[in-house]
Amino acid sequence: MKKFEKPHKEPIDGVIVKDIRVIPDERGRLMEIIRRDEDLFDKFGQVYMTTNYPGVVKAWHYHKTQCDNVVCIKGMIKLALFDAREESSTKGRLNEYFIGDHNAKLIHIPAGVWHGWKCVSDCESMVVNVPTEMYDYKDPDEFRLPFDTDEIPYDWDIKMG
Repeated sequence: MKKFEKPHKEPIDGVIVKDIRVIPDERGRLMEIIRRDEDLFDKFGQVYMTTNYPGVVKAWHYHKTQCDNVVCIKGMIKLALFDAREESSTKGRLNEYFIGDHNAKLIHIPAGVWHGWKCVSDCESMVVNVPTEMYDYKDPDEFRLPFDTDEIPYDWDIKMG
């Protein structure tokens, strides 16, 4: 039977959690996601948007050189991170973040950290990523494991109680 770890409250080394300021008015809202004058900004590769239907898990993957800057702009996701980096002071640590409509945050994910997410809202989630590198179609910097791999001690199910 697979042993699951409880997510750690302290962030994995290199992970940065940024509160996002949302400015609403009678016309709608403005959400400033990332600025180049912030400490967490390294460089710009591209911007893309991806969606998940309710209950769908997109996991696991990591990058050798690319850092990700992930924000959920619609719905809610459970974002899970696992540090398998040999040289890391937080090797073996799990983090879990609930981000989206009810918790506007940007999560900076350093290279080498496994990550994935599950849509936990009753509507399709919409995630924007601002990675530090462009996607290379001929030689992608992307390494994958199945969402239910035994190599990462994480359970995507709802935790009741």
